[in-house]
Amino acid sequence: QVQLVESGGGLVQPGGSLRLSCTASGQIFSFFTMSWYRQAPGKQRELVAQITSGGNTNYAGSVQGRFTISRDNAKNTVYLQMNSLKPEDTAVYYCKASTFALEYWGQGTQVTVSS
Repeated sequence: QVQLVESGGGLVQPGGSLRLSCTASGQIFSFFTMSWYRQAPGKQRELVAQITSGGNTNYAGSVQGRFTISRDNAKNTVYLQMNSLKPEDTAVYYCKASTFALEYWGQGTQVTVSS
């Protein structure tokens, strides 16, 4: 069993930055692929960024060049650095830990981009 706790969300003006954190407990963190998803009101949940156990990263086209995912295995934490935020980035952001057979989700953290 893995417990995931996200933090770092909030209200930010367009063009601003936020850093989300997701800390895991309960299993060996370094084995998991870690992902950030988001879900805006009335829309489906979508993959934002992903980092494998080996450190390979993948981004949605809409955030490429603006968001950076990273992980610190010593702290059991994955980060999402979000720069140049836009109103369309407004959503609940979720952290996911996964292997080929298992997946675990956090409760989500709200990010609102508005002036």
